[in-house]
Amino acid sequence: MDSDLHELLRSLRVWDPETTELPPFDPDAAPDEPLPLFTRWFAETVAAGQREPHTVSLATADADGTPDVRIVMLHGADAGGWSFAGHAESRKGRHLAARPYAALAFHWPVLGRQVRVRGPVTVAPAEQAQADLHARSTGALAAALTGRQSRALGSLAELADASATAWDRAAAHPGTPAPTWTLYRLRPDEVEFFQGDPHRRHVRLAYRRGSSAEAAGTGWDRRLLWP
Repeated sequence: MDSDLHELLRSLRVWDPETTELPPFDPDAAPDEPLPLFTRWFAETVAAGQREPHTVSLATADADGTPDVRIVMLHGADAGGWSFAGHAESRKGRHLAARPYAALAFHWPVLGRQVRVRGPVTVAPAEQAQADLHARSTGALAAALTGRQSRALGSLAELADASATAWDRAAAHPGTPAPTWTLYRLRPDEVEFFQGDPHRRHVRLAYRRGSSAEAAGTGWDRRLLWP
């Protein structure tokens, strides 16, 4: 390991008390389903000043099972699942077409928290994807209209030209459709909540769909995990 990098890594602290609060977490008081707890933790994270709490790591695998991960934005979470979006022709889109299963990992260091979500992924109807896109900013639409996500790029000048054209189009015609833009929904089989503890007695509460969930679509089993 490079000595400068090693020394830099050793100088860093985890959960510096000047910037991090580690609130207590009583798993016995947690709700029976994970979504209400996620919603509460998300609101508390926003209130605590976490930067961009809606960004989340998305892990997928290609047809051969080779994993990949990237940061995306959470578009919503409800009874239908946790939602994110992207182009169907992008790398993640191709992965999800071949293997419609994924994992999400939220990291909120301001409170020493993580949330992990794993389950099958479905594609929302096209009209919902377009409505979601057009409810966002002009920049989001311009990026979607630029397209070609994950393809080889000849030069930054080529990107600048395509992006400028897309920005002009998005500003002039805010209802312009982006045909390959896709809204994905991850319906979790498992959701884990991790609360850091200053004495390293971290609390991990895992929800897993119970046997009754297969038939009725409801019901969760809960268990604690060793940190």
